[in-house]
Amino acid sequence: MEWRMQAVRGATTVPENTVEAIEEAVTELLDELEKRNQLHPTDMISVTFTVTKDLDAVFPAAIARQRPFWDNVALLDVQQMHVEGSLERCIRFLVHVYLPASTPIHHIYLRQAKNLRPDWSFSPSLPAKERAF
Repeated sequence: MEWRMQAVRGATTVPENTVEAIEEAVTELLDELEKRNQLHPTDMISVTFTVTKDLDAVFPAAIARQRPFWDNVALLDVQQMHVEGSLERCIRFLVHVYLPASTPIHHIYLRQAKNLRPDWSFSPSLPAKERAF
């Protein structure tokens, strides 16, 4: 089986700049990343998180680092470039991971971030057969 490095993108939003809100959103985002792509952190090379300038209560990488097996993944937090009128209170990620070459990639866009890439969005609350892919 041929393996290759892949990039997976995703984003979510939070209702407020609090540790609790950010922790809930990041956890939901990473749960969906692992589940939808059948990823294990030991296959991950690195994850870069970006946050909009209105989020500074906690680092998303600090939340990720608490997850099982994530302590050996290279994690980085940076501030997203501000563009007037862009989506507020948004957390994005770019994950580099080794996957079998034939594995489809599922980018994860949740909450208000669905509007960034409606073509890649789905509703995690719906059964798989009812999701629009």
